[in-house]
Parts: sequence; C-alpha cells; structure tokens
Amino acid sequence: MADRDPGLTPPGAVDRPSRAGRILVPAALAVVTALVLARLLGFEPVRIPSDSMAPTLIRGDQVVLDHRAFIPARGDLVAFADPTGAAEDGLVVKRVAAVAGDQVGLEDGVLVVNGAPVVEPYADQSRLDGVYLGPLTVPPGRLFVLGDNRGDSVDSRQFGPIDADSVVGRIHLRLFPSPGPL
Repeated sequence: MADRDPGLTPPGAVDRPSRAGRILVPAALAVVTALVLARLLGFEPVRIPSDSMAPTLIRGDQVVLDHRAFIPARGDLVAFADPTGAAEDGLVVKRVAAVAGDQVGLEDGVLVVNGAPVVEPYADQSRLDGVYLGPLTVPPGRLFVLGDNRGDSVDSRQFGPIDADSVVGRIHLRLFPSPGPL
C-alpha cells in the first residue's frame, strides 16, 4: 500500500461541506432567486445617495423602486431622470408636490397648493422658514417635485416642473436599515 498523506480523505469516504456551507449556499441561492424574480416583476433595489429626502430617506438607505405603471399623485415618492445630469446613476428621488394644472407656491417655507397650505409631516420643518416661490401653474404633462429636506435639495425650485414621462417608478418601501413602508 502506498504511503498516504494523513490530511487526505480515506478511500470511499465522502467529503461533506461544513454546516455553515450547507446553510450559506441555499440562502445565497434564495437571495439571488428573489432578486431576479423582483426584477422580472418590475421591482429594483436602489441606494439613496444623498440627504435631500431626509428625514424620510437618508444617505445609504436601500429602497425598492417600483417600475410598474402608475399615475403620479401628490405625495408620491418618485424616481426620475436627473434633469441636471449630476446624479451618479442618472436618477433622483423626490416627492410630488403638485401635478399638472395645480397652482403651487411656497410662502415662508410652507407649501401651498391650489391656495391651501399643505401639511407636510415628512418634511424637515427646521429648514422651511423664509422660502418664497410662485405661485405658478404646473403645465400639462409635468410634475412639481420637492425634496423633504428643502435646505439640501435641488428640485423643481431650481430646475422647474419635470416631464411626467421622465418618471421611471415610485418608492414606497425601505429595505435597509429599517425595513417597511414609507
């Protein structure tokens, strides 16, 4: 009989993966399957790159972008092609403040739509004072979008109402760090 290296598996023995390996492989397969299925159904995980939507979303949050067709409404969080071209991935996330035909303005930081002040519990109230804009009427086929953190947001106040066709989806679910609806 030939000399054998003591570290080798004896003939006929089966080399089994460790317990961690037996758990890790199916878990990884489940995650990959879930991501592929989500993409096929029109969902995409997206990382938030800035604090312009704080306190609702902060830099580094992972959210689900829903690509399924919908009609944007006031209050929706939408992702759209960046009109400034500054975004890393070409998309920005903002909240729809007004839709086509609405008259919109800011009076001392308070959002006013169609002559009525809008209660915005999601907005960073500490950064709303002293801002005036409009009123202006949102043209047909356009949306007026704002960041929740007005002091740190480039939005329709700078680039004007966006083309509704530039919206690629809406966000209504956070994956990480605290999963759940927004």
